[in-house]
Amino acid sequence: MKKIVITTVLSSLLFFGIEANAAGVGYIDYGKVMENYSFAQQAIKEIDNKSLEMQQFMVDKEKQYKNLDTPLKKQNFEEQTAREYKLKEDSLLRLKAQKEEMVYNKIQAAAKQVLVEQKLDAIVDYRVIFVGGVDISDLVIQKLRSGQY
Repeated sequence: MKKIVITTVLSSLLFFGIEANAAGVGYIDYGKVMENYSFAQQAIKEIDNKSLEMQQFMVDKEKQYKNLDTPLKKQNFEEQTAREYKLKEDSLLRLKAQKEEMVYNKIQAAAKQVLVEQKLDAIVDYRVIFVGGVDISDLVIQKLRSGQY
């Protein structure tokens, strides 16, 4: 009987001790942060502009193609255009990956700082939370707007 009482008391102390130290879980709406972060919006515009350049490139090449008179010239033109387009496409994909990584790293750094300041145990995506948690999206946006990142 004595062992059961001691085990129960120790278990209770351990449970309540852990509960007292748990700060909680924060959640972030990444889309909301992206919409309100000027650096992210600038990166999106840059990627969109590069994409529009590629579309214009193809429109211009189509006009040039229509002016060619022999099948051999058309075939050579198609091959050259395909190579040029592939280079532009690769460049766009590299730019997109680079910008996305830069934005993600800045948002993650701001979120880590909020995690420490708010004494949270973890930060997850808002879609994971069904009930509870602390929305830190606005705090992260404030950190990003402060110019530290």
